[in-house]
Parts: sequence; C-alpha cells; structure tokens
Amino acid sequence: MDETRAPVLDPGSRKTKTGYFWALARDDRPWNGGAPPGVAFTYAPGRGGIHAERRLQGFEGILQVDGYAGYNRLIGPDRIGPDIRLAYCWAHVRRKLVEITRNGTAPIAEDGVKRIGELYRIEAELRGLDSEARLAGRQERSASLVSDMHTWLVHHRAGVATKSPLGEALAYIAKYWDGLKLFLTDGRIEIDNNSVERTIRPIALNRKNALFAGHDAGAENWATIASLIETCKLNAVDPLAYLTATLTAIVNGHRQNRIEELLPWNYPGMASNCRT
Repeated sequence: MDETRAPVLDPGSRKTKTGYFWALARDDRPWNGGAPPGVAFTYAPGRGGIHAERRLQGFEGILQVDGYAGYNRLIGPDRIGPDIRLAYCWAHVRRKLVEITRNGTAPIAEDGVKRIGELYRIEAELRGLDSEARLAGRQERSASLVSDMHTWLVHHRAGVATKSPLGEALAYIAKYWDGLKLFLTDGRIEIDNNSVERTIRPIALNRKNALFAGHDAGAENWATIASLIETCKLNAVDPLAYLTATLTAIVNGHRQNRIEELLPWNYPGMASNCRT
C-alpha cells in the first residue's frame, strides 16, 4: 500500500486542496503465485491513517508499506478489526543511506549500502521461484546477513550522534527493524514495496499535466480510471484497446453479473510494447 497527493479544486476559494490517492497493489509474479497482478486506487480527502484503515476493512495478513507513521494505526493497541502485520521496505532504508554518501565521505553509510546490495543480489537470483524455494534461499543465504546487519546497526548507533543525518538514518532502520526482517519468514513477501510505487509513479507524472481534479467526485473518477489503466499495464494489456473494447461491451448490454469477464487480466488482446 502507498499513497500520493491528488490536488483537487476547492470551490469558492480559487485554490486547490490536497487530497490523496491510496493505492493497494497485488503482484504475485515474483513468487509464481496464481493471482493476476492489479492495483486499485481510491481517493480520500486526507492522508491520516484512518483512511488506510477504512480501505482495509476485512483484510488480514501481511501488508507491505513504507515508513509513513499513519500505517501504525493498523497495528497499534487501538486497532480495530483483523490482524495485520506490516512488512517494511529496504529500498527506503537504502535511499536514506545513499543520500548520506552523496554529501561527502561516509564509510558507515557506504558499508550499509553495500550490505543491502548483497541482499538485493540474492533476491534477484530467487525471483521467479515459488514461495517455498524463496523462503529456503533466504533462510540459507540472507538470514545471516540480516543478523550481521543488526549487530552492525547496534554497534554504530552507540557511537553516532543521534541528531546527525547518519544517526537519524540508523534510528529509522532500528524503528522498523522487525518489519524489515519479516521477508525472511515468508517467501511471498518482497524485500521492498517498489511494486506499488511503480504503479503510483505515472499518477505523479500525470499530476503535472492535469494540474488538479475539478472536485472530489472528479478525483474519485480519476482514481477509478487510473486503477484500470495501471492494471492493464501490469498485465501487458494496451489500455486504450482495453477501454475501447470494455466500453463497447457495456454499451452493447454486457451483463453486470459477468463483470469478471471485463477485468483487465481477462482481456484477450495483449500488447507487446507494454511494460510489465
């Protein structure tokens, strides 16, 4: 799950207000799962954790997210509903350390980046195997690296100024450590949440072209269309061809109780030039 800004015109104020698109993505291809990939965007007027909670009514299991504090509502003592476990993102950890290396000599941060790179190299070799094989590979090859990194983390936190950029980066890693190492316990979990971030990137780019939605209902429609287009891309389906065929089918009386047939992953025309 991830979220991104959605500017919406605020009637009467001659300004825009900031709403948010919340994205829920599923992509089982890295572990050879049987469910087709897809993403669902919904619009909300804010970024508070209450909006994530509302969108996850009835969901239980593992949710992969970044370090945004709003998701803590899903696992805190006041949580309402089914059990949710949060898996965190190693890509965000790596970015924080890389940023430090760009500002000068930073041997500790450079070492951290190298350690994370070793995890990613293992993941690249395990990608496409079934979940059991991925889990076995991680236990055999990655678990010791993660354990060593925890020792590294504890050691350097004791000697680095808390308020320094490196100190803050190390504190971030420590705060989310339990969720960062969760990928070692389940072969279905990815090492990062890049799968959902990739679906959000076109939204951010389109924001520069569309500027804003005209009203809340327009933002909700924008989210619906984005869900269809980005799910088409995930399934290597040409979005224009899909939308054309689907709207034509609806106009011609396609029955609502057969909507499954109109979902992007069931569209027969595959476009070779679409990226997965």
